[in-house]
Amino acid sequence: MRALLLADGFEETAETSDADVAIVNTCSFLASATQESVEATLALAEERAEGVRSCPIVMCGCVPSRYGDALRPELPEVAAFVRAEDEDGIVGVVRDVLALAPSAPEGEPPATLRTVEGASAFVKISEGCDRFCTFCAIPYIRGRYHSRPAGDIVAEVRSLMDGGVREVVLIGQDTGVWGCDLGEGDTLASLLRRVAEAVRPYGGWVRVLYLQPEGMTDELVATIRDVPEVLPYIDIPIQHCSERVLRAMGRPGSADALRELFARLRAEIPGMVLRTTGMAGFPGETDEEFEELYDFIAEQEFDYCSVFAYSQEDGTAAARMGDQVDEAVKLERTQRLVDLTEQLGFAATASHVGERVRVIVDGVEEGEDGPELIGHAWFQAPDSDGAVHIACGEAAVGDVVTVDLVDSFCYEMVGEIVGEGD
Repeated sequence: MRALLLADGFEETAETSDADVAIVNTCSFLASATQESVEATLALAEERAEGVRSCPIVMCGCVPSRYGDALRPELPEVAAFVRAEDEDGIVGVVRDVLALAPSAPEGEPPATLRTVEGASAFVKISEGCDRFCTFCAIPYIRGRYHSRPAGDIVAEVRSLMDGGVREVVLIGQDTGVWGCDLGEGDTLASLLRRVAEAVRPYGGWVRVLYLQPEGMTDELVATIRDVPEVLPYIDIPIQHCSERVLRAMGRPGSADALRELFARLRAEIPGMVLRTTGMAGFPGETDEEFEELYDFIAEQEFDYCSVFAYSQEDGTAAARMGDQVDEAVKLERTQRLVDLTEQLGFAATASHVGERVRVIVDGVEEGEDGPELIGHAWFQAPDSDGAVHIACGEAAVGDVVTVDLVDSFCYEMVGEIVGEGD
């Protein structure tokens, strides 16, 4: 949306007080995210009412997609609502809200319909989901699964690389089944190989997130193992390991099946980094089933693990289930998992001390001893994991530098740029 507006002649301001229109891009995956989105919108409306600024508000993204026309009487402060699937029309919406004449057609739109800040970029390869897990509202927000054509993805990747990006992170609600709706031979593995060819001339990296366990085919494992540009970093959200809880979630699998999968991945991809997601307090989860999840995560020693307390989401099957777990119990279980996963994650991070790695420089921050470069290594997903802190040297944002990792703290690492002759 930013790229489209900039291409149409609009300018972006860092201060809302200087804006002619305020755009709120919303999330509605969890009730807490919806609440945060609405609160941000109401805060802008309050500023306008108090005369601090005067501009219409446009709410975009998942909240309008999820709640539709029901929002209008609830949020009269908002001038326009734009569903996620309608975001390509943001220019027309803004011009209409500001009572400006429609844009005159002037050739083709920008080659890359996005703006990028930094050396890493997320590239969406699919939209929607067909799994209908009982706790998840995504299929109702984003619709049924559809893959983005490989040619469009590769073209965007090439454009990003030309613009200075050095790592692309492939994302979607269910990346592992990419291509299932396109045609014979279209698989995530085949896409990864094509994207790897696109980034190879730039020395780029390819990372893929949000792989479901059953998506780990032999072809995909071999591609991650054998294609150098594809990082051996695998993100597989398990949510739980109890077979009964998984079945109630509408998900296949069991502790033994997951155990077999992770053993296979570790055997076939040496040195691989594993990220997962666990959920505590799903309806009907017993103390014994929670302990099973806790013990499984401790046993597997994941490098990174995100933890969520179950959220009772409107419109989902799980929200209507009996045996909803008491809120205090959910929070206690969640905290126990957080404590465990931090212990495991800190240890996994520390295990990289002493390694010499390539680091993408993402930015500059003021540290205790002055300015320092902030970057990330191959085992750190941008915006998800820790970072590498480097004393400022002869490097700039977007550079890929060789670094000796000399220390760690929590999920963060301290590095020293390797000089010539080292």
